[in-house]
Amino acid sequence: MDKKRCRRHTMADRALLKPTPPGQDFTSTDPWRVFRIMGEFVAGFEKLAKLGPAVSIFGSARTEKDSPYFDMARRTARLLSDAGHSVITGGGPGIMEAANQGAFEGKSTSVGLNIELPFEQDPNEYIDLLITFHYFFCRKVMFVKYATSGCIFFPGGLGTMDEVFDAWILMQTDKMQNAPLVFFGSKYWKGMLDWLRDTVLAHGCISTHDVDLALCTDDPEEVLHHVQNFHPSI
Repeated sequence: MDKKRCRRHTMADRALLKPTPPGQDFTSTDPWRVFRIMGEFVAGFEKLAKLGPAVSIFGSARTEKDSPYFDMARRTARLLSDAGHSVITGGGPGIMEAANQGAFEGKSTSVGLNIELPFEQDPNEYIDLLITFHYFFCRKVMFVKYATSGCIFFPGGLGTMDEVFDAWILMQTDKMQNAPLVFFGSKYWKGMLDWLRDTVLAHGCISTHDVDLALCTDDPEEVLHHVQNFHPSI
């Protein structure tokens, strides 16, 4: 997608989050956006309804192909795919591409939930099922709704962090069934997980159960075994 078109879409998202200016006809703004939002939900639900067991894998779009994490993401996704779990990613480069490649090389479906952005987000070539979203929140619903086998987080930035706590809070509040919540890369995630235990938990802002929902590992095989333990029939 060309930069001019992406810029236009980005500005449209920004407009959605602004209040309607005084005196402006509301029928030309927010209420009519509801139809596009509804359309994105309907398209996502329709295309993913028969996906079956699946994991959502998150991580940085900026991860280079020579990074050890790229190879680990590909290997992890391949193991899960061969074991019967489809793999859902954001459909872009970096960790997303690595996970889609592993799934594509395996036996199950490789899914890309693309987002229209002015940078970092051309779909990768290892996708069996591609859905492109205009709104982040529509896309995020698909990530968690269809991650029936769990969510796996490789090193990433603000977008990945957003998905981490989105999935975690949905499990904490029982809005989403408990499923594996895996952090891959102990060196990368240790600081955040230690802070949650030593500071947030110590202040009573979360419970021990909340922290115990997460597994941190550096081993693709351990990810597979952890997922399979939740879903022994797959």
